Amino acid sequence: MDVTLTEEQEMLRKSARDFLSVECSIDLVRRGVDPPESLPGPAEHVEPLWRGMADLGWLGLTVPETYGGAGLGWVDLAVLLEEMGRALVPAPFLSTVVLGAQAITLAGSDAQRADLLPRIARGDLRVALAQCEREGDWDPGAALLSATATAGGHTLEGRKLFVLDADAAQLLVVSAAAPEGPTLLLVERDAPGVEIRRIDSIDRTRPVYDVRFAGTPAHERLGSPGAAAATLGALNTRARLAIAVESCGGARWALDAAVAHAKSREQFGKAIGSFQAIAHKCADMFVEVESSSSAAYYAAWALSAGAPDAHVSACMAKAYCADAYARVAAEAIQVHGGLGFTWEQDLHLYYKRAKACQLAFGDSALTRKLAARVLVDGEAPPGELQA
Repeated sequence: MDVTLTEEQEMLRKSARDFLSVECSIDLVRRGVDPPESLPGPAEHVEPLWRGMADLGWLGLTVPETYGGAGLGWVDLAVLLEEMGRALVPAPFLSTVVLGAQAITLAGSDAQRADLLPRIARGDLRVALAQCEREGDWDPGAALLSATATAGGHTLEGRKLFVLDADAAQLLVVSAAAPEGPTLLLVERDAPGVEIRRIDSIDRTRPVYDVRFAGTPAHERLGSPGAAAATLGALNTRARLAIAVESCGGARWALDAAVAHAKSREQFGKAIGSFQAIAHKCADMFVEVESSSSAAYYAAWALSAGAPDAHVSACMAKAYCADAYARVAAEAIQVHGGLGFTWEQDLHLYYKRAKACQLAFGDSALTRKLAARVLVDGEAPPGELQA
């Protein structure tokens, strides 16, 4: 195993940081946190950013070349995701590229892939995965939303919670309890009976929604009948890896902000970074950030390589990196003192993203339990984990 970034990956990192520093300013991020009444809808204020990401080929980075993408691997995607976490990117990249495109790649028919993947790669189609129910149950086989068979497909009745970027999406991938077993269905966001309500969550830079279906028609199935659990298991593994890598980027930003402040802020005629209490905090934060990076990039390599421990590595990376992100962000606020608690400082945005990362796709207790089921109980990893 060699997780040293190639020259091309280092160039990707630099170009991503340069692009996001201009096109994803903290002012853009803040516009979505507490938008004025005149602000356009949830996707409109980031549309220029989204188009720029499409022009750079980011939206099709892991889409197979056959369908208009670059066909690159998870380490390449990790490089991008880390920079996005560093910039608190508010665009629906995780929902569309990591979840939507992967769902279609893993489970879609040839016709669905040929139709949907090029549109995602071009930036013309945004997708959201509607999976979670029962106040945060991430069990892939726990769908309760009812899908009644009809002559034209299925009719949906029920509710999904914490659907990432649902209001920005044009297409929903919905898990449902159908007569043939747990099934994934494709539903147009504007289909009859779909109602979307924003959930007021801690992290307003990444909105989540309550999506309700009342007699909603679903004419197209994604994957084989009854095979939703396996697909969702693989998608959840990928989502946890993505959250882990994003957490590394956010934690590194918080560390850099703390170190910069410790060097410039003076007390008693000396930079506060010269005091042991502050220096030791920064050193401990550095260890957490570097350890997180090692865990996340190993998991990305394992998924790309189809390693047997890909699922376990992703679960453990998500548990460790998200927790480390929250600790580093909290310590960065402490280094800033009273200034760190103010709304004008950006640290609270990163701390809130970190707390949301801890909960997304299962908290640390759940992800560690999932890893233990494989390591200790000998369960098979969920889904097909090849890149």
